[in-house]
Amino acid sequence: MHFKNRKEAGVKLAEHLKKYKNSKDGIVLAIPRGGVEVGYEIAKFLNLKLDVIVTKKIGLPDDDEFAIGSVSPDKKVMLNEETIGIYNISRGYIKEKTREIGREIERRYKAYKGSYQLQNLRNKIVILADDGIATGFTAMATISYIRSQKPKKIILAVPVAPADFAGKIKGFEFACLHSTNLFFSISQFYDSFPQLTDEEVKDYLKLNIAKTKFNYTHGQK
Repeated sequence: MHFKNRKEAGVKLAEHLKKYKNSKDGIVLAIPRGGVEVGYEIAKFLNLKLDVIVTKKIGLPDDDEFAIGSVSPDKKVMLNEETIGIYNISRGYIKEKTREIGREIERRYKAYKGSYQLQNLRNKIVILADDGIATGFTAMATISYIRSQKPKKIILAVPVAPADFAGKIKGFEFACLHSTNLFFSISQFYDSFPQLTDEEVKDYLKLNIAKTKFNYTHGQK
């Protein structure tokens, strides 16, 4: 399966989530930046609020894309101790990267929402959206954080994922349009896969606020 862009992927993914349309307890949380474009289309179709949730991985010293851990929205750290041992990563490096990523998480919340303010997810139906799963470490760390907030239900919604990822799923729903063993990068499944800017993320959040307010005013909620 191939997608023209994130918009098309989000539209197609939303169809698989239609049972959550107009859910009074529902919220779409998107992982910035690329996941926000996918999440926007899901939230628009389901008539739900869109928000961001910022979890960032800690990468190897010479390969930032290879996750050895992650920092969650509340700045708590999750580490892959086995990988850290294999690559002999120093605790000093991890401590410094954790501080750096914590500052970036706070910066992103302020840039996107105006303040470093986390959502109250208790008893919510949370649809977590991204533009794809690679290693799955960021998604699983984000889900771990969401679970700590006692939601009613979690649904991880992505257009693409490696075939073996489904075997890691426990305790949440997984909506995925395409999974394969021939997986090298998320971008291989998109014709157009540009990086989103902070301004584009803010625009999607503002568009969602405007749309949900319109629907509420006109009796669609």
